[in-house]
Amino acid sequence: MSTYRAAQVETAGGPFRMVDREVERPGPGHVRIAVEACGICHSDAAFVEAAVPGIRFPLVPGHEIAGRIEELGEGTQSDWQVGDLVAVGWFGGSCGHCPPCRQGDFIVCENLKVPGWAYDGGYAETVIVPVDAPARVPDALGAAEAAPLACAGVTTYNGLRRGSARPGDLVAVLGIGGLGHLGVRYAAAMGFETVAIARGPDKADFAEALGAHHYIDSTAGTPVADALRSLGGARTVLATAANSDAIAATVEGLAPRGELVVIGLDSEPLGISPAQLIMSGRVVRGHPSGTSRDVQDTLAFSALHGIRAMTETVPLDDVDEAYRKMLSGAARFRMVLTTG
Repeated sequence: MSTYRAAQVETAGGPFRMVDREVERPGPGHVRIAVEACGICHSDAAFVEAAVPGIRFPLVPGHEIAGRIEELGEGTQSDWQVGDLVAVGWFGGSCGHCPPCRQGDFIVCENLKVPGWAYDGGYAETVIVPVDAPARVPDALGAAEAAPLACAGVTTYNGLRRGSARPGDLVAVLGIGGLGHLGVRYAAAMGFETVAIARGPDKADFAEALGAHHYIDSTAGTPVADALRSLGGARTVLATAANSDAIAATVEGLAPRGELVVIGLDSEPLGISPAQLIMSGRVVRGHPSGTSRDVQDTLAFSALHGIRAMTETVPLDDVDEAYRKMLSGAARFRMVLTTG
């Protein structure tokens, strides 16, 4: 029996250890993927630290996966062929029978199969996933480019395209880090008048390079909401910053009927009053990633418009160092593990 290498955590919060495992055959309704690249997402920390229910150790994290189909499970009905380059993100399969699934809303499946949570993830040379999990990667993208777009990319892209803003509308992106730098690029490519909001004057040139038409320094003294209103008010604010206070500070900058789309995760409550929403008909919406079809759309849009995540690639053997770098904030954008 052949073996593959995986980076596993054996106790909550423990270090990664490289281990050899036996390669298993995928069962019916599953495919095995030879992993070429896997992004390190900040939400992986919730699994490594056992901060969510149902975590079992040893654990192999990773839900920003890109690689090639190696084998289809016996009897699996699919258009996939061995050798196809695919990506798997937060959506790692759905149950198909819960109320959201029966309504076709698979990303909020009550039994969502997140790689690295429901089953071993992509910090490995091989991963087995349900057949509904992969998305096709276009020829213009390599595995290391596609991997972070399967989570960070689809979350920001879908958060914008599912919103109420239309080309020409003012759209603001709060935070221009790992999620936000992609959000600014997508917003500009979608034809929005794009505002980047971040801390400090030193990020203005970077925001402009990403495609932002305006930059708001949240530390400059003028409240963010006032700055947005001076531009006419935002139809949409895409909140990528994981800071509830900063998110709440944008609400008064929304235009009437404007929408706050929250994708930055913070455990603190949002300080928003009903009056702020009711009087101007504003909407607050949480947005959870996207299905494999959404990932495929994101990859196609990214290829068409030349949008890529800013990444640092490191070999799988250096996973512990790369993971700690992501946690410390020293990795400003996306860390990507490669197996080649």
